Amino acid sequence: MVRMNVLADALRSINNTEKRGKRHVLIRPCSNVVIRPCSNHGYIGEFEIIDDHRAGKIVVNLTGRLNKCGVISPRFDVQLKDLEKWQNNLLPSRQFGFIVLTT
Repeated sequence: MVRMNVLADALRSINNTEKRGKRHVLIRPCSNVVIRPCSNHGYIGEFEIIDDHRAGKIVVNLTGRLNKCGVISPRFDVQLKDLEKWQNNLLPSRQFGFIVLTT
């Protein structure tokens, strides 16, 4: 079966595992780019990359600090001048949460 959105699958599995109160989650297929922003801001703990010579697996240690994570789908074209408007619409508060933009 083909995965349509790898980023959405990874964030959904992290979110569901965090809600269940577990401490570890296995994400596959996944790349380092998905996990790095969450790790830099302290929402997840350490992670271990398992090289299976395919798409890769990552075992993530959860810290319990994550409230919600997800993907905006469909992907919208956002111009630089409209970035603050999108930020106000998506984030719950002015100093709460992060938006990760991809190209």
